[in-house]
Amino acid sequence: MTQPIRLLVGTTNQGKVREIQQLLHGVPCELVSLTAFPHLTEPDESGTSFEANARIKALAYASGSGLLTVAEDSGLVIDALDGAPGVQSARYLGPHATYPERFDAILAELARHPERPRTARFVCALAVAEGDRIVFEARGALEGEIAEAPRGMHGFGYDPIFLVPEFGCTTGELEAEEKLAVAHRGQAFRMLAYWLGARAKTR
Repeated sequence: MTQPIRLLVGTTNQGKVREIQQLLHGVPCELVSLTAFPHLTEPDESGTSFEANARIKALAYASGSGLLTVAEDSGLVIDALDGAPGVQSARYLGPHATYPERFDAILAELARHPERPRTARFVCALAVAEGDRIVFEARGALEGEIAEAPRGMHGFGYDPIFLVPEFGCTTGELEAEEKLAVAHRGQAFRMLAYWLGARAKTR
């Protein structure tokens, strides 16, 4: 019987870990989290794109763990704010700011520019590293707009202010399964699931 692929997930965000576990369900792989490697330190995410930061993290964690490693970088891109918060989404207003504080700042900034469209997108770029090589990459994006006020208690991060027009609600109002069916991370990790499944068959 083929042994499952051991895959290190390069994140400490438990919300993301839960989503990834759901998205890779049925794939012959054993997920290992960063908690199994307490000596690994988070690399400096110095990239100017989601793709660059995903590669930086995947290569750093693969090197330090010796495992096949997937890392992703994701965030909210708002057209009226010239793409902000973008790659700084997790650090917008500083690493210790709360998401309600970030919501308030974004909504206040948009209110100063009522003539600009509120269009936005969630973006997720993932990279898989093996040793010192990137062996797979994928990208997902969910188009939407910024809501007038936060709505919903589901999800995490910017979900309560991201409105999906076709659903008429924010991603914070979507149930987990509904969100994963359309969300940026779901798109990218379904591509990863297909790649891992194909890789497992060649082992």
